[in-house]
Amino acid sequence: MLVTTAGESHGKGLICIVEDVPAGVALAQDDFDTQLARRQAGYGRGGRMAIERDSVQVMSGIRHGVSTGSPIALFIPNRDFANHAAVMDAFGDPDVTSFEPLSKPRPNHADLPGALKLGITDCRDVIERSSARGTAARVAASVVARALLEQLGVHVGSQVESIGGMEGDDASPQVRERIDAAAAAGESLGGIIRVQATGLLPGLGEFADRSQALDSLIAAAMLSIPGIKGVEFGDGFALAAMEGSRAADAITAQGRSSNHMGGIEGGMSTGEPIVLRIVMKPIPSLRTPVATIDLESGEPAQAQRIRADVCAVPAAAVVAEAELALVLASAYQRQFGHASLADLQANVAAYATRLSPHWRRD
Repeated sequence: MLVTTAGESHGKGLICIVEDVPAGVALAQDDFDTQLARRQAGYGRGGRMAIERDSVQVMSGIRHGVSTGSPIALFIPNRDFANHAAVMDAFGDPDVTSFEPLSKPRPNHADLPGALKLGITDCRDVIERSSARGTAARVAASVVARALLEQLGVHVGSQVESIGGMEGDDASPQVRERIDAAAAAGESLGGIIRVQATGLLPGLGEFADRSQALDSLIAAAMLSIPGIKGVEFGDGFALAAMEGSRAADAITAQGRSSNHMGGIEGGMSTGEPIVLRIVMKPIPSLRTPVATIDLESGEPAQAQRIRADVCAVPAAAVVAEAELALVLASAYQRQFGHASLADLQANVAAYATRLSPHWRRD
């Protein structure tokens, strides 16, 4: 599946086109809206979530609840556009429209390198596109990938392991106290997320073409999520302290005795669950003053303060699921076919039958 997105954080909306979708995949409006609602949830979210009520408008590629084999075009309106119509007007006259330039870049965000890249002093064009708001389009696209994977017996999920250095997710009273304390201090928090997929066939990915190695593709997808700064598979960095015999996932007639490698060996799936952990940094939009410079004057300044979340780790977990689903769906299509779900399923079944003397799915 090839996913292309467009749109700005405060523009009219987000556009998503999903190409190379097999015909025959069942989809429903609620499938899209449920995942988008999950992305908006979580303790510590900002005021934007009180404005938006994300819902997908399907423009093409689905007919009577089934994919047609044509590109699926999706549109997610931005309610907050009404509050930014003059600033974001496609053909407005900047000399007439009065708005404050965002010329004081935030550290740890795309503001400064993006402004330098484009040769501008108003960071708005960078901020609008680099905003995590764009992940809503990726989550919407992943609904198609999830629906395909579920027809193949593959399921993707995630858990928040810690927030702000404290174990647990945002349902924990202690974690919520940690988030409240950060909010009161004008701070933000990151965290650690576990992402996994079960029900996979072995052999997905490539050993001969490392650009198509499954772990490479998954790692790149995770690092494309705003704020993600680290990825590990299986036992990850802990493997550095292990001896080889302890780290080995011994092969038995019933499967592997362990899963230290996180379900991927040599760039391919082993058939064990794919397990990875990702690290999300603290959100760089803060109410606490942070030193920067004003790009227009060149003078020292305080970084611009833009409405943001205190904690978006639970939302990032949903986005991570989406990215993993998109990679896995593409891997299945690369190996077993693209045109129709029925053909893909038949090819998967034939492959599983061929593997049966040496591998079985419980």
